[in-house]
Amino acid sequence: MTVTTLRFNQVVPGLDRREVAARYRATVEMAAYADTRGFDLVSLEEHHGAEDGWSPSPLITAAAVFGATRSVRVMLCAIITPLYDPLRLAEDLAVLDHLGGGRLTVVAGIGYRPEEYALLGRDWAARGAAQDDALATLLAAWTGEPFEYRGRTVRITPPPLTRPHPGLMVGGSSRAAVRRAVRLGLPLFLSGYLPELAAYYDELAAGAGLRNGFALLPPERTRVVHCTEDPEKAWAEYGEHFLHEARTYASWQTAGVTSVVRSSARTPAELRAEGIYSCLTPEECLEAARAGGPMGGLMLHPLCGGIPVEAGWESLRLFGDAVLPRLAEP
Repeated sequence: MTVTTLRFNQVVPGLDRREVAARYRATVEMAAYADTRGFDLVSLEEHHGAEDGWSPSPLITAAAVFGATRSVRVMLCAIITPLYDPLRLAEDLAVLDHLGGGRLTVVAGIGYRPEEYALLGRDWAARGAAQDDALATLLAAWTGEPFEYRGRTVRITPPPLTRPHPGLMVGGSSRAAVRRAVRLGLPLFLSGYLPELAAYYDELAAGAGLRNGFALLPPERTRVVHCTEDPEKAWAEYGEHFLHEARTYASWQTAGVTSVVRSSARTPAELRAEGIYSCLTPEECLEAARAGGPMGGLMLHPLCGGIPVEAGWESLRLFGDAVLPRLAEP
């Protein structure tokens, strides 16, 4: 069945403080609406020092979403694990797991912006070792038992609700990320369509006797959707907003980083032609879902690039009324 995702990153070009506040409120309120309509997942992101305020605190946002919802899952996709104190991160994620009643999934990314490491006083050159340390610490801490940590014995309480621990995946697009995931016995969340890395994971997992591991491979074609009855009007009114997000994200990507939403567009027209950011009618959303098959998905991005909050609500309500009820139809 098609997986329906609601994506948020609270971008506000210009950083108007009232607009920032309005978007965080809208995130929680939209998540609550999505919860009543049967969405599967709310996806939250993390970046630091962005000129448009791109989502620096997904854990706090997730706590607010959990307080307003009862069934929709929340994925932190991704948190930049080496930027956290590992013990505090273990505590915070355990509490989030309790707040959400076991609805939390965490993708642990290593990051790809040296500026973020510099901002928070972390060593970019040591990020691999820091990621290994952070992930190993989370797994040890979540047992609820004492363990050795940097020369001392510590114990983290409370243990998470979910056993053995909240959903945790290693995110990335490199062979090093694959090896890290298998070494720690964790699933792999690939940031792009990289079947060769999925095969590499399967090979290493088989050799290590890892039975419950898997590599989550995104589809070759991923769409970020704005649902509308009039795509032409939507592109005319909001194309620059979509382009702002696409251009910002592209400016952060190095040659060695792969992403399903990486764009090279320089104008709204070029962005539209790429097909990554899409304004789709309800019927077109259903066609996209059918084309994706039983393992496909639809990602709605109601506040993309700082579009007006009310326009985001129009997209979300239209999707909730005209698309979601029909997704289960044969």
